[in-house]
This record gives sequence, C-alpha cells and structure tokens, in this order.
Amino acid sequence: MKNPSFLSKIIKSILKITKPEYMTSHEKIEEYLTNKKDENVKSIFKTKEVGMLKNLFFGDERNSSIIIYVHGGAYTNQLNIQHKIYCYILNKLLKIPVIAPIYPLAPKHDYQESFKLITNLYATLTSKYEKIILIGDSAGGGFILSFCQYINTTNMRKPDNIIAISPWVDISMKSNYDDSDDVILGNTGLKEIGKRWANNTDTMNYMVSPLYGDNHNFPKTLITTGTDEIFYQDIKDYYENLINNNVDAKLIIGEKLFHIYPLFPIPEAINVLKEIKKEIM
Repeated sequence: MKNPSFLSKIIKSILKITKPEYMTSHEKIEEYLTNKKDENVKSIFKTKEVGMLKNLFFGDERNSSIIIYVHGGAYTNQLNIQHKIYCYILNKLLKIPVIAPIYPLAPKHDYQESFKLITNLYATLTSKYEKIILIGDSAGGGFILSFCQYINTTNMRKPDNIIAISPWVDISMKSNYDDSDDVILGNTGLKEIGKRWANNTDTMNYMVSPLYGDNHNFPKTLITTGTDEIFYQDIKDYYENLINNNVDAKLIIGEKLFHIYPLFPIPEAINVLKEIKKEIM
C-alpha cells in the first residue's frame, strides 16, 4: 500500500477543518436547502451558448474532438475556480477543447431540466465533432454515467470515452455509510440533496443513480476513487457492474486519499492526468 504524499495530507487536513456543516447535520441541511439560491457563474474564460444553456469554453473550437466536462458540487453548487482550473489544465494537456455546461441545480431545479438541456448540448456537439469525451467529477461523474445509460436508449451517437472522477452513483444513499473519513461529504446532507435532485422520481432510478442502470455498449471508461471517501464502496460496486456488462473499464484507487483528489494540486493528481491522457490519446 502506497502512502499518500505529504501535500495530500496537508490538503486533507485543511478539508477536514472546512467540511460543510450541512453534510452531517439534519438541521443544517434543511437550512442550507431552504436558503440556497441559483448562482451566477462569472469567469475570465470564454462563454458559449448552445440552445438555452450557457457554457464555459476552453481552447480552440477548430478541432475534431471535444470534451464535455460536467462539474460536481452535490448538484447544488455551480462551477467553482477549482473546476475552471481543471478544465483549463485538461485543455492544455490534451490539446482538446473543453466545454463545461452551467446546468440548473437543486433545490430550485431537478435532474429532468438538466437532462433536457445537456441532451440538446450533446446532440449539437455530436453533429460538429468527430470525437466526444465525457468527463465529470462527483455529482457530475454520476450524471455522465446516467447520461450514457440514457444515450443507449436513444439513436444518439455514444461518446468515445468516459472519465468519471469519484462519481456519485447512488443518490438514494441506502447503504450503511461511514462518513467519518470523508473530509468533504456526509451521508445526512447527501441523502436530502439526492431527494431534491430526483424530485418525484425514485432515487434508485438509473437517471439519477447509475448504479442501478444498464451499462452494456458503454465506451471505454476510466473511474477514480479514494479509499477514504464515502462513495468508495459504491464506486467499486459500479465498476464491477461495468466489468459484468463487458465494458472496457479501468478503476484507479487512491489509497488513503479523499473525494475528487485528482482535482487538487497533489502528486497523485498528476498520475491520474497521465492515465487520462493515455486513455484518450
């Protein structure tokens, strides 16, 4: 077992101190969801509208490939500086443009709204680009997996690659979770957020929880997880589903690492970037 880097230990300690109270408190999550308003995303990066959806765009449009990056944030928080920097890095490293949709979020909106808008975005881009890569972290990672399962029920072209970073694959949160080692997320908050995101839909429906969906005919898929995150077992179970569905899948496990660790400036993240490049190129 490889020990985590010194830098990752420092970041983990900081995250533990700043972990949102609403993730572990019934009272705080109710207060958070009651007061939560839609966020405006401001950025120095280029914006691009497709249909009714505003997106951030990184790189040159004159390319035959494109990455659609669906950000995380527990389906309640918009693109932040960390996501923007990561999209910028992906563009520079892979020499592929990245488009990051600013999609509607809970509690004011639900998955159905975002599915419609991102479906329109995806259909538009497949008509323009030869190669489509779906990348998402956390909630966004779960979204792209559900979205690809949905694509399999349509006539749309499937993506060429999927990269899911610490994906939230079961918003029902029905398992017995130990969130004591997770420095970002908590069972109490996630369960309530999942209900809002699903709205009147069963939280075990594949369109919100890809753990229960069909992965046959999936493209090449790379998934990452940290052993100290609340989603660790669910992600391993989902990976086994991929293997059982004969998907060309790879799982990268960060020993003693935290949720979405590849998005942080640590040596382990560089190793994941190398694997992403190898997977796509």
